[in-house]
Amino acid sequence: MEEKKRYYRKRVDFFRLLLKMKLWPSRKKILHGIKTINIVGNQAWITTHCNETFTAYNSKNSRAARFLRNKWDYEPCRICRIPSWKLEKYKSTRFNQSFGSDLKDTVNDKS
Repeated sequence: MEEKKRYYRKRVDFFRLLLKMKLWPSRKKILHGIKTINIVGNQAWITTHCNETFTAYNSKNSRAARFLRNKWDYEPCRICRIPSWKLEKYKSTRFNQSFGSDLKDTVNDKS
C-alpha cells in the first residue's frame, strides 16, 4: 500500500514543524526522536529519547529546518528507536511554497 503524501508549507514556523514531526536532525547525520519540547519565547529546550538536551532558536533558515525540509541522508538513532511508521511518514511528507498546511492548530498562540 502506498503511503499517503502530506503537504506542509515550506516556510512554516520551525517550532510548529518540530511539534508536529517530533524529529531532530543532528549535525552527525543522525535523526533523533524528540521526547519533550519546552518553548520559551524565541528559544526551545529540546530533549530527545536518548536523553540529550539542548536549546534551539526559532529560525526558518536554520540548519535543522533546512535538513528537515530537504530530507538529506540520515540514519535513525539506535538509542531513540524511531518506529518505522514514523520514518515512512517522514519520507512521504512534502514541502511546498504555495500549497499545504500552515500548522496553525499545533501551537496555542496567545498573541
